[in-house]
Amino acid sequence: MTAAIIQNIQITWEKLPDDYILPDAPVDNINQPSLAAALTESLETAGRLPETALTPTNYGICATVNGKIVVKAPDWAYIPHIRVSREELKRSYTPQLQGDMPAVVMEFISDTDGNEYSIKPTYPPGKWYFYERILKVPNYAIFEPDSGNLEVYQLGTAGQYILQTADENNRYWISQMNLFLGVWQGSRENRTGYWLRWWDEQGNLLLWGGERAERLAAQLKAMGIEPEV
Repeated sequence: MTAAIIQNIQITWEKLPDDYILPDAPVDNINQPSLAAALTESLETAGRLPETALTPTNYGICATVNGKIVVKAPDWAYIPHIRVSREELKRSYTPQLQGDMPAVVMEFISDTDGNEYSIKPTYPPGKWYFYERILKVPNYAIFEPDSGNLEVYQLGTAGQYILQTADENNRYWISQMNLFLGVWQGSRENRTGYWLRWWDEQGNLLLWGGERAERLAAQLKAMGIEPEV
């Protein structure tokens, strides 16, 4: 167990007890599993997902605040390095104790309850407060799949999230991953709409597996080679 005290708040990093009952909340956005899987797949296909990295989706990330366990489950997160086996992470993940702090957390919203913006400091703290003040995640993205609106906040030197301005390509630089994050419109797995995608330092889109296969097939045909089906 490690500990830190921030503004009279004592934060400790402890493993979730085996008998702790996790909230059994259903996914409130039907697109969430597809959006999350697409983000992870392109990283893996491009060789940008180290074996010790973790990309949990709707999965509990824990901290103990003033002696009380807090669990938040972002729709997607990127953790650069874990120090324990994946077998030990069946139910939850505790930063500092089991590995790195998330480099980015994302929430996909389909309603207007505003939970993603909650700065409620009292127990249980709001999501925004938890990511910003407790975990101090350097990047927080809030995405509306229906409209394609993306907000990216980065932790400033004062310890507060600052809304970022997109670059000329309407993308956001995530320095901890050496990648740009942006919105792409198109179809995948019987869903047509807005998706979150990655671009590398040179502005090249990180492809999904199916896209890579299609591109390779087109290149072979251009060379006069008919791909095997």
